[in-house]
Parts: sequence; C-alpha cells; structure tokens
Amino acid sequence: MMEATTLEPVTGPAAWRGDELSRKQDWIYRLSEEQIAELEQLGSQLVEQNPDLRQIEPQDYPLTACADAVDDWKQRMSRGHGFVLVRGLRTHLYSDALSAAIYYILGLHLGEPMRQNELGDVIDHVYATSDKSLDDPTALSAKIRDKLPFHSDSSDVVGLMCLRPSREGGASCLVSGAEIYNEIVRRRPDLAPLLLEPFHWDWKRQDHDAPVNTYTSPIISVVDGVFSMYAGSLYVLTAQEYPEVPRLTKAQVEVLELFDEITYEPGMAIEMDFRPGDIQWLSNHAALHSRTGFLDYPEPQRRRHLLRLWLKNREPRPMVDGFGKNVVQDRSIHRDAGTADSQGNFRIAVAAVPRMND
Repeated sequence: MMEATTLEPVTGPAAWRGDELSRKQDWIYRLSEEQIAELEQLGSQLVEQNPDLRQIEPQDYPLTACADAVDDWKQRMSRGHGFVLVRGLRTHLYSDALSAAIYYILGLHLGEPMRQNELGDVIDHVYATSDKSLDDPTALSAKIRDKLPFHSDSSDVVGLMCLRPSREGGASCLVSGAEIYNEIVRRRPDLAPLLLEPFHWDWKRQDHDAPVNTYTSPIISVVDGVFSMYAGSLYVLTAQEYPEVPRLTKAQVEVLELFDEITYEPGMAIEMDFRPGDIQWLSNHAALHSRTGFLDYPEPQRRRHLLRLWLKNREPRPMVDGFGKNVVQDRSIHRDAGTADSQGNFRIAVAAVPRMND
C-alpha cells in the first residue's frame, strides 16, 4: 500500500466544485453562425451519401470553421474541467438523421467511435423503453427513467446529444473526480491510498452477456502527473454477491462510503438541463456523470431522447495497467461488413432511431 504521506491533492482546473462552475458558465461553448452552417452542410452531405458509418474517416468530412473548436474541446477534456457543453445547433429544424449526422461527424474529429453493444452499433440511444426500476438487476440504465448514481462509462470520452428533453427532470449531473479525491486526502489520508489498489467490479450487472462475473481495477490512477478516476461503487458492492469475490475489508467499505458521501454533498456536482441540440462531451477519466429521475411525455415521438457516442482517444492517456473496464479488450469498430456486427445499424437514417425492443 502507498504511504498516505505520498498523496497530494490534485491542483488545476480538473478539481472543481459544481456550485462555483455554475456561476461562471465558462463550460458552455456557443457555436457561431459560420460553424453551424458548416456542420449543417457536412451533415446534409453525410445523409445524402448514406455511407456505412464504420467506413468513414475524419478527412471524408473535413472541418474548417469548426477545426479550432474541436481542438478547444479536446483541451477542455484533457487539461481543463473535463467536459464542455456545446450549444447552438438548430435541431428543431433538422430531421433526427441530420442531427445524428452532425453529431457523428464531430465525434469522428474528437476521437475514434467505439462499438456500444454486441450488434456493433456506433450510435446508441438514451431513450426509456422500460418501466423497470434501477434496483431490478435486469434493468439497463439507458432504457429507464430512474435517477442514476454517479458512474464512469467504458470509453475515454462519452458524448450525449439532446434531440428532445423530458417533460420534467432528467438533468445531467457531473462531479469532479479530482475534487472527490482531494476531499478524501484532506479528511482521511489514512484511507486515500486504498483508492489506488484494485477493487472487484460487477461486470454481469453492467453487461448481461459478460463472459465472467467480475473484473478488477483501482479507482484512482496517477501516472506522470496525470490523474484519472474510474468509479461507481454500486458495481463494487454488487460484486460482493459473487462467492468467489474476496470480502471488502472494513477500511475499503469506509473509503467507498466516504467517496459516495462526498460525491453527493451539496455543491459538489453541477447540474445542467439539456436543450434540444445541446451536445455534452465528457472525459470519463476526469468526471463522473449521472442524471436526475424524469417524467416522460406519453407520446413516443416526444419522449426524452439523447444520442450517445463512446470515443477512444487517438492519443492514449497515461494510466496504470489494468485501469477501468479493462476487460473490454476490443470496442473498436469492425470495418468488415461480413463480421458479426452485420446486425448493427450503420446507416445514419436507421442509426438515428432507437431500438424499441431493448
């Protein structure tokens, strides 16, 4: 175990409090008319050409007006607060296919889109098709309306684009991993080193088709001065249901409880209500995300509907070996149309529509 005296608080813009950021609003990037026009033109081109989404590259849809913006967003995620909210797209004038095309083009320039399910879909949907509650082990968080706990996804970057908001609720919530860690170092330096040691995580609860029950990862990685966090104590706790998993020690339980206590303290997180056309880009290694519970409209065409992208950084982030959901060895796009991914939705008009049988 690392000595507690070797642990220092994280400094810089990655360590923030939500109540302070809410007053600044510097995490919002507003697109210019020129940038919007470029994205609408490129998105229309993608819709018209209707390529296989697995086959296209950033250079197929080159950015000029938005090139500096994409570089800015990358910097905000890697060296800034860890996220940015992009605002200004006129999705009320677009088809869902055009909205998805613009979103996918931006994602291509930010990173490498990843497969999000066993069918190979590269665009997924946060759209409630189930009335299950989160305490149902068969519930999928993207398909229900419950409040979600703070967690990390299985990618370097997660993007969410709002096509339609809910009738009530459904705010996006983010919290700084560095600030949580800093508070633990300040309050319980004796427990903080445990965060750098491996925990067992429930894989089956996250993916019902997982080949084994669990995987291991520390919660904190610090390599070459780069701080990363992988969190979501729910899956550490449910992993305890498997008899082969070692029991958590008293100290481990304490640090997990303190972690959650700090995460949910008033003022730690920032909440944002998505407007139609908003895109949130988030570094999974810098901030945890959740959402508040929500009420939907009864009509399917008016329901809360977010598009989701998982992106892999083209420039790898320095992290300890075995960090995060490392069991997912290959989420890369299978570009061969003859692979098992052939049942995925790879044409933009279809990829923009949620699967209703999930």
